[in-house]
Amino acid sequence: MRKILVIGSGKSTSFLLKYLMDKSIEENLFITVGDLNIENAQKVINNHPNTKAIALDILDGLSRSKAIKNADIVVSMLPARLHINVARDCIQYKKHMVTASYVSPEMQALDDSAKANSIILMNEIGVDPGIDHMSAMQALDRIRSQGGKIILFESFTGGLIAPESDTNLWNYKFTWNPRNVVLAGQGGAAKFLQEGTFKYIPYHRLFRRTEFLEVDGFGRFEAYANRDSLKYQSAYGLDNIRTLYRGTMRRVGFSRAWNIFVVLGMTDDSYTIEDSENMSYRDFINAFLPYHHNDSVELKLRHALKIDQDDIVWDKLQELDIFNALKKVELKNATPAKILEKILTEKWTLDEKDKDMIVMYHKFGYELNGLKKQIDSNMVVLGENQTYTAMAKTVGLPVAMATLAILNGHIKTPGVHIPITKEVYQPILKELKNFGIVFKEKEVPYLGYNPLNN
Repeated sequence: MRKILVIGSGKSTSFLLKYLMDKSIEENLFITVGDLNIENAQKVINNHPNTKAIALDILDGLSRSKAIKNADIVVSMLPARLHINVARDCIQYKKHMVTASYVSPEMQALDDSAKANSIILMNEIGVDPGIDHMSAMQALDRIRSQGGKIILFESFTGGLIAPESDTNLWNYKFTWNPRNVVLAGQGGAAKFLQEGTFKYIPYHRLFRRTEFLEVDGFGRFEAYANRDSLKYQSAYGLDNIRTLYRGTMRRVGFSRAWNIFVVLGMTDDSYTIEDSENMSYRDFINAFLPYHHNDSVELKLRHALKIDQDDIVWDKLQELDIFNALKKVELKNATPAKILEKILTEKWTLDEKDKDMIVMYHKFGYELNGLKKQIDSNMVVLGENQTYTAMAKTVGLPVAMATLAILNGHIKTPGVHIPITKEVYQPILKELKNFGIVFKEKEVPYLGYNPLNN
């Protein structure tokens, strides 16, 4: 049997493993799932006959290399920083590797070695990055094949809560790593192109500079800019484009409320708070406010940030129970971001029957035969429950499909790759349609970056 090693059995692996297990008989597959917690791996595969679970510590070089040597292809679902250990072993033992994470500089540095050993290291083939790459390149290549010149490309993705499970004032629950949500937008100014001009948004202004989007059947959303919208400019063949903008989607009103945490400094992860384990949630909020001998924490916060008591933002803050003097942080030497993550996780974790939602939205502006045209394209995927989420589906299925395509020799080009070539995106996008992952396109009048100017 052909042996697939999947390293990691976290939240994003449910659909990935189900796809591979469902294909295991017809494709002659045996799937080994390695995880530090073998019980978690055993739970995911649920005694399927063509699988086994193994305890695998990725930092133990001996056990890691043994597991990789015994595989025909390796899927790494580890935290991004750990992929490089797997990739180096894959090159040494001449095994292909697939991961959904961004290409790190260390991973890119393996490109020559991968090519020399005829090894494919496929990265960024989840949802964002992943489906965003493939769907964008399919449309861009089609427009260019018709003689069109691309002048605008905007792309937005959001991991959100489905309407029927939207039960809080923030219209949001965690569908992936909460830490990444808390730290979103940090590490440098957001950078993008607008009508031929470079634009920058520093972190402290990021959540007050939003775009608005309408998705048929799902209403209105807002989007804040990703840190570097120009990262894929050359890879997409958009060196001469006038507008290039990538962002993250939320429901309208989320960003204005989130900005309260940014302004106070509660998303900072650069220092620890003394005696944090003995703080109450109320103490935590008060630590960022000036002293006053009479005013309450609530009054000081409203005054400092000019929040009216009938403002929906105030209701959102109260909903999180952040003024509770009895709840303890219970985290030793914690950063502000880590404490905020704990508070939010209590309120924003998916319930067992909750359904999440992935929304993706592309705008393509182009010139063809002397006319300016625009295509809007969007995708909405709803999850099934707390385990089989839309996030797991849109991350895991492209990974699984790419793994099988490489194993079957349909994807052949060696090296460090992201899925922007027809060899990769055409068959995977076609198969994703069978699972309800479909983009709906419509032609709309070209209005440029700012419709108000037209």
